[in-house]
Amino acid sequence: MNQKKYFDLLAKEFGNSGEIITELINLEAILNLPKGTELYLSDIHGEYPAFDHILRTGAGNLRGKISECFGESMSELEKDKFSLLVAYPKEILKDSSFYPEKNHAWYEKTILQLIQLLTHAASKYTRSKVRKALPKNYTYIVEELLYTDISLNEKEIYYQEILSRLIDLGEAPSFIIDVSTSIQQLVVDHLHVVGDIFDRGPNADKIMDRLMSYHSLDIQWGNHDILWLGAYAGSKACLMTLLRIAARYNYLYELESAYSLNLRPLFLFAEDTYQENSGFAPKARKNAENFQPESDERLEKVHQALTMIQFKLEGQIMKRRPEFQMDDRLLLDKIHFDTNQIQLNGRIYPLIHSCFQTVDTENPYQLSDEENYVVDSLMHSFQHSEKLQRHMKFLLAKGSMYLVYNNHLLYHGCMPLNEDGRFLEMEIEGIFYFGKSLLEQFEKKLRESSLNPSIHDDLATDLIWYSWIGKASPLFGRSAMTTFERYFIEDKTTHKEYNNSYYQLRNTEKTCRMILTHFGLENEQSKIINGHTPVKVAKGESPIKASGKLFVIDGGLSKAYQNTTGIAGYSLLNNSFGFQIVTHQPFHSIPKLLEEKRDRTYLKKVIDEKVKRTLIKETTIGASIREQCQVLIELLNYLKKKNR
Repeated sequence: MNQKKYFDLLAKEFGNSGEIITELINLEAILNLPKGTELYLSDIHGEYPAFDHILRTGAGNLRGKISECFGESMSELEKDKFSLLVAYPKEILKDSSFYPEKNHAWYEKTILQLIQLLTHAASKYTRSKVRKALPKNYTYIVEELLYTDISLNEKEIYYQEILSRLIDLGEAPSFIIDVSTSIQQLVVDHLHVVGDIFDRGPNADKIMDRLMSYHSLDIQWGNHDILWLGAYAGSKACLMTLLRIAARYNYLYELESAYSLNLRPLFLFAEDTYQENSGFAPKARKNAENFQPESDERLEKVHQALTMIQFKLEGQIMKRRPEFQMDDRLLLDKIHFDTNQIQLNGRIYPLIHSCFQTVDTENPYQLSDEENYVVDSLMHSFQHSEKLQRHMKFLLAKGSMYLVYNNHLLYHGCMPLNEDGRFLEMEIEGIFYFGKSLLEQFEKKLRESSLNPSIHDDLATDLIWYSWIGKASPLFGRSAMTTFERYFIEDKTTHKEYNNSYYQLRNTEKTCRMILTHFGLENEQSKIINGHTPVKVAKGESPIKASGKLFVIDGGLSKAYQNTTGIAGYSLLNNSFGFQIVTHQPFHSIPKLLEEKRDRTYLKKVIDEKVKRTLIKETTIGASIREQCQVLIELLNYLKKKNR
């Protein structure tokens, strides 16, 4: 009876059997098209200009398409300039020096080249998919130019008339901009963001706006994304941590402006309570918009206030969650306030940059009344920011702790392991979880907590914080986060954070195969795509691990990491022929690109080139289409029986 109701409802979506057959044939044809190009990007960290550049250029894929399309008919300089035109059409059309010959002939030639490139980029897509990518204002015109056979004399005249009228009416610049945007979309079919959109850089809000308008993507949450989701779900410790990071990296004012946060109670409290303290000076930012040096003193005070509130709130969680086994990180009660020293692991260390004036020596983890007021007002402002709500809901809708896609496994941090290579277990509410089940449990608790953002101290909310900082967390993967030591102890031996065994064992094919099998991936071509840890190229480290079974693609876009890595990180392309690793150089500015008239920010290396192209039927989307086909076949059979 239920099946009959289902098929009767489904039949109403189609006018007759002919429409069902048409849809079935269309879906089966799609299965035999080559798969689209996927771009994997990780660790964006608020660096919007560099991120936007990667999307506009398809991590260098746009330049590759231009070479394929035009071959030797264009010089290398012409290809470089044309690539920048497609990536930055508005900026280049405004720049009189880039193409000084912008007359009727130039517009006609350029539009023809754009149509030729659009045709090439669209060649492996269905006409309906291409239509969705076309500019709404010019869909009819673009389709006429795309599909008109100009080998016929009459059609050639028709074609030229379209071009001439478009240019004469002054529409050529808008047309070029819109068609260029369509090409950008077709150059990358699907985007994977493998974690860490937020923190360290000033423009995470712009990145989220860009992602929300992107045509096809998924997100695997990173540890910094979890901070923001945790704050949105009600974790006070997560909120204080993300604000402290903003103060440390000198973008707190941009954060305040972007999300309309009310930071006034925080600033007033900090001004009344703390003094200048060089240990809390914000990191210098070159070329920061609206930066005022006199604001450093104010930020030093705010930085101290947020740091001390964070340590107190974290201590409260550790004390109410003994199962987290984090008593060794309860440090405020180890301070000898009379001598300004701390006892750690049997040793006494002098403290530097001390700012403990709000710490009650009898109850060091208790917030003062003023601190409680600051935290409550900040939480209210954060959770009620309309823009932030949209961003967090999108992050929840598109995000997950891990993803299996096209026979590959994507996750941001690590798969916690013991030294012997076995999965590290964590007990949650009397049940032991590890590997896949541990990631799923963290995700389940995050989603539970986000449904009850007014509840701040429940286990689900505390587990979000633990996933940021805990030893068994797949998003952290270290022995401890030594933030306290780095602020207050000069001896750098205390700053050391020991990596989970995963980071050594992931270099072996055996470990990677074990992890893939654990997630049901036994295909010989399956890979792990991993972010989180910057690849130290300057020291000879490679992003390709375990004989090609694992890729580390920390985007390295954060300027804070680039002195260590020597580059601006990696991204990964996967088309129907295989994987390409893309090395990124630091992105400076659009004016510099236009001045040099070429893009030097990437270098591609083919990892595995297949003789046989991967078709859509072999992908995750293909599996879904096959299911649809099977349902349509069953629907046809049902209607035939019904009409007998």
